[in-house]
Amino acid sequence: MKNKIFAHIDCNNFYASCERVFNPKLRNKPVVILSNNDGCIVARSEESKALGIGMGVPYFKVRDIIDKNKIFVFSSNYTLYGDLSERVMNILSGFTPNIEYYSIDEAFLSLDNLFMKNLNDYGQTIRKKIQKDLGIPVSIGFAKTKTLAKIANEYVKKNSKLNGVFDITNFHKMDRLLQHVPVHDIWGIGGQFAKMLINMHIFTAYDLRNMSENWIKKKMGVVGLRTCLELREISCINLEETVKTKKGIMSSRSFGRYVSELDEIEEAVSQYTTRAAEKLRLQKSICGAIYTFIQTNHHKLHEKQYSIGRTITLPEPTSYTPELIKEALYILRKIYRRGYKYIKAGVYLSEIIPDDHLQLNMYKNTNHEKHKSVMKAVDGLNYVWGRDTINFASSGIEQDWRMNMNFRSNRYTTNWNELLTVRV
Repeated sequence: MKNKIFAHIDCNNFYASCERVFNPKLRNKPVVILSNNDGCIVARSEESKALGIGMGVPYFKVRDIIDKNKIFVFSSNYTLYGDLSERVMNILSGFTPNIEYYSIDEAFLSLDNLFMKNLNDYGQTIRKKIQKDLGIPVSIGFAKTKTLAKIANEYVKKNSKLNGVFDITNFHKMDRLLQHVPVHDIWGIGGQFAKMLINMHIFTAYDLRNMSENWIKKKMGVVGLRTCLELREISCINLEETVKTKKGIMSSRSFGRYVSELDEIEEAVSQYTTRAAEKLRLQKSICGAIYTFIQTNHHKLHEKQYSIGRTITLPEPTSYTPELIKEALYILRKIYRRGYKYIKAGVYLSEIIPDDHLQLNMYKNTNHEKHKSVMKAVDGLNYVWGRDTINFASSGIEQDWRMNMNFRSNRYTTNWNELLTVRV
C-alpha cells in the first residue's frame, strides 16, 4: 500500500504579516495586533515576542514597553486578514485539490496521488509562489501523518537553516525529534490530558509514542490512541475536505463606549444580526431560533448590573436578514431596561439546518424564492464592492456605538475607498 503524505502549511505571524504586505516599513520591526475594542494583544511579530510582549496581555499594561521600543500597534483588521487568507488557500488549491482549510492561517494538503521527486523542492515552490503573489511568508512540514506534519512545521519555525520547509517522511532521526516535543505541544493533546501524562512521567511525544496501545486506549480513549498511532507514522486522521457546518452562529461585540438609549442598541443588534445572517447564508443554511442578549460591564462592580437574554423560535426557519432583524429587535425591546449603562450586545442563531431542508408553515405565505434572490443580490454586491455597500437602515449610519478601532489599517483589498496609494 502506498504511504500517505501530508503537508501542513502555516502562515508565519499571519496578522502581522498581513499588515506588512501593504506597509513595507514594518518589515523586521516589532508589530502587535489588538483584540476587539483595542483591549488585548492577540497577535505579535517575532520581534515583539523577543521584547517580552505576551499573548492576551491587556494593551494598557504593556503600553510603556510598546512606547519605549517603538512597537507598531494595529487594531484587528479581520476584513483584510480574511481576504488574504482566502487568497492563500486559493493558491494552495492550485497545487492539489485535496486540501483541508484548518484555520484562517493553516491548511493541510494530501499529496498521496501526486508524483514528485523531492518534497523539499516542492515545498519551496509553494512557499515562493505565495511569497511572490501575496508577500505572506509560510512554513511547511511534510510527514506521513497529519500529527507529524504539525510537529515538522513547528520544528522548521525554530530552525532558520531549513529555510521554511522540513520533510520527515523518511527522517532517520525521528526518535531524537520526538524527544524534543513536549506532550502539551502535540496536536490533539488538550490541557487535561497533558497534565495527566506529565503526572505519570510521560513528558514528550517520544514517551507517548512508546506507550502500549491498551494503556493509551484505557487512559485516553480512541482519540488518544489515534494520536499515539500517528506518532508511529500510521495515518489515522483523514483530511477533512469539506468545511463543517456550524450548529450555532454568534455575533456580538463590546461597544466603544457605554450605551444607554434603546435606539442605539437597536442599531447594534441589527448590525450583529446582519453579520450572523451573512455567515448563515455563506454555509447555505437557515436557522429556526434566535437569541438576543444585552449586558452591562460586570467588571465595574460599583455600577448597577443588568444582564439578560432571551430566545424565540421563528415561525419558519430562514436566513432572510430583514426577518431575523425583526425578531432580534422584538426580543431586545422585551428585555431592555432604562437606567443602565450597557457595554455589550449580541445575537445567536441556532436550530440550524441546510437551506434545502426547509419545511414550510401552512399558516405563512412566504415567498422564499424572492427572499433568497434578494439576499443573493445583496451578498453579491457587498462581496464585489465591499462589506456594507448595501446595509439595512435599522443598523444606522453614524454608528457611534461601534467598538474602538483607533489603530486599524486600511482594508486594501476589499474597499475601493481604501486602496493602496503609490506616489512616484
